[in-house]
Amino acid sequence: MVLIKINQMIIISGASRGIGKYLFERFYDTEERIIGTYNSTKINDAKNKELYKVDISNFNEVSNWIKMIENKLTRIILINCAGKNYNSFAHKANIEEWESVIKTNLIGTFYVIRCILPYMRNQNYGRIINFSSVTAQLPTPGISAYAASKSGLWGMTKSLVAENGSKGITINNINLGYAEIGMGIKDVPEEYKKTIKNKIPNGKFCTPEEIFKTVEYIINTEYLNGASIDINGGIF
Repeated sequence: MVLIKINQMIIISGASRGIGKYLFERFYDTEERIIGTYNSTKINDAKNKELYKVDISNFNEVSNWIKMIENKLTRIILINCAGKNYNSFAHKANIEEWESVIKTNLIGTFYVIRCILPYMRNQNYGRIINFSSVTAQLPTPGISAYAASKSGLWGMTKSLVAENGSKGITINNINLGYAEIGMGIKDVPEEYKKTIKNKIPNGKFCTPEEIFKTVEYIINTEYLNGASIDINGGIF
């Protein structure tokens, strides 16, 4: 699939590592106009890339950043990849750490959307893609904050579609399963990885290329709106 290039701007939050970094690199290599954010981990290489340090859990930082780049905001495609995790059984959870996950993954994602939506509405065009997770659907111990933040994106998306669908704006979620890239997979013990793969019919984790193809599909499909697309290999 080839993206339709009509002077569009791709914005990726969390572009310094994991899925965000991979998507940033892929779109950059296709010569798309692209902007990314990082917070604690910056990309360092020789390429001329437009990256901004933004803590998305801080509304003022997000707002100031968007005002700084507003002259570049035409036909915006927003891909929300920034996120964090915290592992703990609920009865032992550190409250500040638990809240921090919600503040970044759900509230921070809303902050970015909130600041960009007025530009999309004025232009009668926009694509918003959020990364949710299979953990919002499967019972997994120790990740109540992460699961709550990711499932919260579903309800938020439905409401945003009702408000903005008439303005040429689509908002969709990718419910990502276990992938070869991204948050936490490198920390999963090998034995547990085998257990997970046994629950996936083809016995494989999702490749980064499959994620990229899905993002392309969402961007190019105008009638897809308010959806949460499962990319989990049929895990059960």
